[in-house]
Amino acid sequence: MMIDSLQCLLAVVEHGSLSRAAAEMKVAVSSVSRKLDALEAELGARLLLRSPRQMILTDAGVRFLPRARNILAELADGKAAVQELDSEPRGLLTVTAPAAFGRLHVAPAIAGFLQHWPLLEVELHVSDDIVDLAARRVDVAVRAGVLPDSGLVATRLAIQNRVVSASPAYLARHGWPQTPLDLLNHNCLTVTGRSAPRGWWRFDGVNQNQPLAIKGTLRCDDTDSLLHAAIGGAGVVHLANWLVSDAIVAGQLVPVFPMAPVVRAAALGRREPTESAIHAVHMPGRSNQVKAQLLIRHLREYFGDPPYWDLAMETAGAGERRAP
Repeated sequence: MMIDSLQCLLAVVEHGSLSRAAAEMKVAVSSVSRKLDALEAELGARLLLRSPRQMILTDAGVRFLPRARNILAELADGKAAVQELDSEPRGLLTVTAPAAFGRLHVAPAIAGFLQHWPLLEVELHVSDDIVDLAARRVDVAVRAGVLPDSGLVATRLAIQNRVVSASPAYLARHGWPQTPLDLLNHNCLTVTGRSAPRGWWRFDGVNQNQPLAIKGTLRCDDTDSLLHAAIGGAGVVHLANWLVSDAIVAGQLVPVFPMAPVVRAAALGRREPTESAIHAVHMPGRSNQVKAQLLIRHLREYFGDPPYWDLAMETAGAGERRAP
């Protein structure tokens, strides 16, 4: 059977010899050799240069090996998908999320998800790198910002707003900006090391909707570090609502301008697709779709509508600008 031949090929490459591969698979060495011969005959190409001391992939073998791995992986996914139809979901889900959002919001949400589905496992990668879902075999990617056009299936989880905020101590020392243009005279902490995200230091009707040319004594490639610098009184930040919520509720930061009102689910469908938001994306047609949809549904319910970080600020009265 072709599948057995592919498994033999991968075992031989992994172990570097026919005998070790045969021992791992608990079959005779002659059986492994025959299946490799059959595979090469089927493909019409030599995949391995075999000698008593080593196994070397040919050029054809190098090109075919990743495809063999994909075939076996897709078969395993397909088998799992069929089994899921008649049983409780089980197996592995691979998930990626932006570093700060992953730590603050995705990881706690997944803890509850795993309690509800005890036969599932999650491999969570938190990084600000945008990964190729197909190449990395990622089932669900949580992404923040404006999504580019792609063939991925996207589910909006929450609108993302940016909040201009500073510590009470900073505002007491340097005064309270009355308009966004006043930020040009303040110490603004900003991101570096990558292009500025959409909406960074932009305000409707100000500077022709282009980013303000703010200046500051601290630039950093990590928004979490900017948050803590602002809490320490270093300056003004323009960070996502989900990142600053806890600090605003605790009184460590104060919103400088009135924040955008919370948006209910009924309004989300009318938002422009280019608006900044938190999305969950996955590849269409993958066999792990059932499990991926379970996780996406759980994330939507866990975050809430409006999301709990906006509700926390609203409940604390942080949505209203406080007098200096």
